Amino acid sequence: MSSSTAEVSIEQENKALVSEFMEVFSRGDVEAILSFLAPTATWWVGGTIEGISGTKNKEEFGAMLSGLSATTKTGAIALRPLAFTAEGERVAVETESYSEMSNGKVYNNLYHFVFIVRDGKIHEVKEYLDTEHTRAVFLG
Repeated sequence: MSSSTAEVSIEQENKALVSEFMEVFSRGDVEAILSFLAPTATWWVGGTIEGISGTKNKEEFGAMLSGLSATTKTGAIALRPLAFTAEGERVAVETESYSEMSNGKVYNNLYHFVFIVRDGKIHEVKEYLDTEHTRAVFLG
């Protein structure tokens, strides 16, 4: 097979989808963000931060996003992927966030996300982050 006809792997497709998702997430359009999620998708956030940590379904995740975006100056938290690793339906992404908050603080966190992508939709996300920084900025 010549390089001009090389097929795109499922891992490449899934990384591209997650990359596009992070671009859309960074704009803060909750409906557009949710359009990437399967109807039965779940989003889990590590730690014990009230209102943020734990597992949320798509509707609960959307409500959380709306609440979080209201606490930022721009209505969004920018996500910048730093490194991707993909195998089959799993996409792991080291990511940095940035947002200036309405309370005058800066939210600049580091994450490790694990996405499960099937049939062009995100079905599951696990979000590992610096919970102390999140608590200090959002609840401090």
